[in-house]
Order: sequence, then structure tokens, then C-alpha cells
Amino acid sequence: MKETLIWIGALIAGAILGLTGLHWVDQLMEFVATVYTRLFQLLAVPTIVLAVITTLATFGSKDSGRLFRHTLTYTLLTTLAAACVGALLYVVIAPGNLPAEAIAQGSEAVGDTPAQTYYTHILSVIPNNVVRPFLEGNVLSLLLLAFAIGIGLSRLPESEGKAVVVRFLQGLQELLFMLIRGLIWSLPLGIVAFAAQLSAQLSAGVVADSIGKYVLVVLGGNVIQFFVVLPLFLLARGLNPQHVLSRMMPAVLMALFTKSSAATLPVTMKTAEQRLGIRQQTARFVLPICTTINMNGCAAFILTTSLFVMQNGGMELTFTTILTWILIAVISAVGNAGVPMGCYFLTFSLMSGIGAPVAVLGIILPIYTIIDMIETAENVWSDSCVTAMVDHDLAEKQ
Repeated sequence: MKETLIWIGALIAGAILGLTGLHWVDQLMEFVATVYTRLFQLLAVPTIVLAVITTLATFGSKDSGRLFRHTLTYTLLTTLAAACVGALLYVVIAPGNLPAEAIAQGSEAVGDTPAQTYYTHILSVIPNNVVRPFLEGNVLSLLLLAFAIGIGLSRLPESEGKAVVVRFLQGLQELLFMLIRGLIWSLPLGIVAFAAQLSAQLSAGVVADSIGKYVLVVLGGNVIQFFVVLPLFLLARGLNPQHVLSRMMPAVLMALFTKSSAATLPVTMKTAEQRLGIRQQTARFVLPICTTINMNGCAAFILTTSLFVMQNGGMELTFTTILTWILIAVISAVGNAGVPMGCYFLTFSLMSGIGAPVAVLGIILPIYTIIDMIETAENVWSDSCVTAMVDHDLAEKQ
């Protein structure tokens, strides 16, 4: 409770600083926020790798297989639900087309945005050396390596050499968590900076020129998924949504400001284990996987934005088209990386591939910061729900 009050106080202080409009304050807050984001990204990569390797090595292939099946099932169900909510809201609210002048202005904002085909995306996941995925922060490649090493260790016969390697990896993991605890202790300073940045953007009119109904669909879908759909999943498994959310609130707030579920992972794991009481083996296996593949907010954004862009390009949005793009959105979200603006660039690539007017994305760009914050918070909340449900299911079977 004390920690939460301190975080709320830091949030209020940051909001006040952001409203001052002083240039040197904005620069200082931007510097502090960037430092904290970089530090969490630094710790996130080894956290993912060590968590998966040590869990697989000590669990064995049977237990880890059961964990992964439960995780994948809940991930696909919650992500599909998010996309369906977005589709339903889009049909009900029915955003109109943008004027041609606005699309022309938007083309300037996305003129140099890089596009990536699914062919190159899949190839980039397959590592050709051990070092590059670490240098590039390629989470999917790192997961492949971690799975290979972890499963390999679990299948090795018991020996002194295997025991030494596993103990070494577990020792590194404990050292990493000690560094994470130190960083979290100083986090109120980072929250002040993040809140000041957001406050300054809002006061500068970042969302003043938003495109009404489209924004309502995106944010409305996130709110419904966050406060209605995910709690219903928890209730169906006999879990109290209010209890889970209150315990995981530090991680959800952290995600809101960092706009990166991968950077938030250290906080999410610590919060799940120490506040929610998730078993260490479950949290350290499920959360790194969820950070990579469980993207509820991203699925809703990809679907809603794709429909909006296609509609502005003169494409007819039939029932079959919407169903097809629900499937595409779910698959795309599962393959998306948990990094800032990951959903935006992925949507850009999809729209480029079908020849839709990507200039519309240039109009969305100024307000995407706010959308990205809310989506990331929802993603981490969904990760927490999936982890809680998996832990509950496995506890019942023991």
C-alpha cells in the first residue's frame, strides 16, 4: 500500500511539472524518462532468456509442455476476444471517411516509414549466430535460443556438469533480480518524468486533432477488454479480478508509462511473484512468453486501424472481410514484438502489402502515443491474467 501511494504521489508531481511549460523542465524529464526506459530494456533481455532457460531446465519437458499449452490457449482466447470487441465496436460506431486534404497531409508523416514483409520478418526471427539476437534485442530469436538451451539441459542426464551449469544460470538470475529490485526502489523518480512527459504532450494539444469515432473505437475496445472481458475470464476460472488487478497495479502503471511490455517485464515478474503470490516456476516461464505473444491491445489496434484505412481507400468492408481481418489481426499480434510502436509499424506493413492508403496512418501518428500507452497497459494486464489462470489451473491438477 505504501509503495502504491508513493507511485501515485510521483504521478501527481510529474503531471504538475509537465503543465509548467518550462523548456528546461521538459528536457530534464525527457532525459530521466529515457534513462529509465533504457535501464529496463537492458534488464528485460537477460530476464527473458534466463527465466525460460532455468524454468525449462528444472521443470523438464512434460511440465513445461503443459505450461506452454495452457499459456498458448489463454493467449489465443483473450487475443481473439480483443479483436472481436474491436470489430463489434467498429460496426456499431461506424467511423466515417477522412477528407482528401487530411489524407494528403498524413502522407508526409509516413513517407519515410520502413515497411517489412512477413517473409523478412520470419527470416529475422531465425538466428544465424548467438550474439546478434542479444545485440538487436530480438525477443522471438532469444526465445528460440532459450527454448533450445532449456530443453537441451532438461534432457541431459543428471551429472555434476549439468548441476554446475544450472546453478550458474540460477545464480545469474538471482543477481539480475537484485538489480531489478534496486531499480524499482528508485522508480518513483522515473514515474515523475514519465508523467511530466505525458502531461506536456496533452497540454500541447497532441490529442486535440484526434479523429473522433476512430479513437473512440480504439480506446473503447481497450477499456471493454480491460474492465469487462479479462475480468470475465478470471471469474470463469474462479479468480477475483479486483484482487488480481490491485496486486498487479504497479506493473500495469509501469507499462502505461514505458509503452513497452518487454521493458516492463522485470516489474511484472517481481509483482506477480511477491504481490500476487504466483509460483516462481509459473511466473518466470509464462510471463516472458506472454510478453512476446500475448498482445490483446495490439490485436484490437491492428484490426480497427486496418478496417479504417481500407475503408478510406474505398474498399468494401463486408462481413467476410471483417472476419478475415480478425484472424489476420490475431496472428499478427501474436507475432508482434513488445516494443514501443510495434503495432503501428506492423499495421503499416500490412496496409502497404495490400496497397491501402497508408497516409491515413500519418494522421493517426500524432495521437498514437496515447493509444500505445493504453494498449501496453492492457497487454500487461492480460499477461497478468493469463499467468494467474495458468497458475490456478496447474495448482488444481497437483
